Formats: sequence, structure tokens, C-alpha cells
Amino acid sequence: MTALRLGVNLDHVATLRNARGADYPDPIRAAHLAIEAGADGITLHLREDRRHIRDDDIRRARALPIPLNMEMAATDEMVGIACGLRPHACCLVPERRAEITTEGGLDVAGNAGSLGPAIARLREAGIRVSLFVDPEPPQLEAAAALGAPVVELHTGAYAEQKPGELERLVEGARLGASLGLEVHAGHGLSFTNVGPVAAIPELRELNIGHFLVGEAVFIGLAESIRRMRALMDAARRHIA
Repeated sequence: MTALRLGVNLDHVATLRNARGADYPDPIRAAHLAIEAGADGITLHLREDRRHIRDDDIRRARALPIPLNMEMAATDEMVGIACGLRPHACCLVPERRAEITTEGGLDVAGNAGSLGPAIARLREAGIRVSLFVDPEPPQLEAAAALGAPVVELHTGAYAEQKPGELERLVEGARLGASLGLEVHAGHGLSFTNVGPVAAIPELRELNIGHFLVGEAVFIGLAESIRRMRALMDAARRHIA
């Protein structure tokens, strides 16, 4: 069974920093703690309104010794920033100013005309492109047709315990892999619900953030990540 990577999203370390307009806690210091605790990658979402991660955070994170995954909207501004900094990966996500957090996957099938050029520019810059999508066949097929090598399945509905969502994720991961996509997953995952998702054989990476940062208030960031890593590894061993 292929090992499952853990990408740690540190956006909400920056949220805490920005609440006071201070320079602490520093998300890059948190990234080094995450690396020591077993993170395989660091994810930072540079939003258009800069509500948490700032441009300088992305610049400094580029020097981290593990892959940086930059989440972003597929706008000219963001694509330009990414092509200039050249992180290891960019995950294109839908973004609305009024939303509290990302509410669903990209409509890849309905926006191929605008997403195609963004994907091409990022790939020409040597950046691995991922599309954040709901586990629906039309979206996965459109992602493959546009040449995105990776999709990240939105697990938000599963985390909300909506009926049938685990089955949708299983089927989506299977279809994505059959289309030649590398399949990741994330959103709303926690200690209590990560096991069944981590056990999906076709998945290669989980990206988890808000829960880990929240749990860090009680047990520390490093311990939070270590426990998540252990639960993911246990689920993987169970299906090996």
C-alpha cells in the first residue's frame, strides 16, 4: 500500500496573528514545527483579500525544506505571483469574498475556458497543478482533459456527515486514478473522521489545517500533527 502523505495547512496560524495586527504567531515558525512532527508538505492559501496568509509568508515558505502547496484562486494576479515564486504545487480553489471557508469544489467542467490558460501557465513555470473538486465524474473528467495532473477531492460534505458522501469519495478516487490523475483529499478532516478517508487506496495525500491548528490550543501543534499522522498510518496499515 502506497504511503499517504500529510500536507498541513497553516492558514489559521496567520488568522491568529492578524487578529491583533502583530507579527506573531509566525506561520513559518509553525511550518518548521510541523516538519519536525512529520508533515510531508505545507499548504498556504493566499486569498485575494489577504485575510490570513500574506505575500511575504509565501515568499518565506518557499525556502522550506519540504514541498510548498500554494492554494489560490485562478486569477491573473495569483497566477502571476505563483509563476514568480514557483512553489512546488498550486491548488486552484473557488473563492468568494463573503465565504468563511472554501464552500465546495471548482466547477471545472463549466469553466474550462478560463481554467485552461491558468493551468497551462503554471505548468510552464514548472509548478504541479491541483484542482480542488467535488467527487463528481464530470469534474474529474474535465480536470483530466485540461491536463491538471492532480485533483484534491473536497471532503467537506463527508465531514458534515451527509449520507452517501464516503461512497462518493471512494468512487471519485477510483475514477480519478483511472483517468491518470493523482488524487488527494481534504477539508473538515479531524481525528474522529480521518480514518475512513485515509483508508481509500487511491488517495496519495490529505491536506488538513483548521482542525490541527484548533487542536494545538489544547495539546500543541506538534502533538496534534503526530496524532493525525498516526491515525492516517493506522488506517493505511489496516487495508494493506
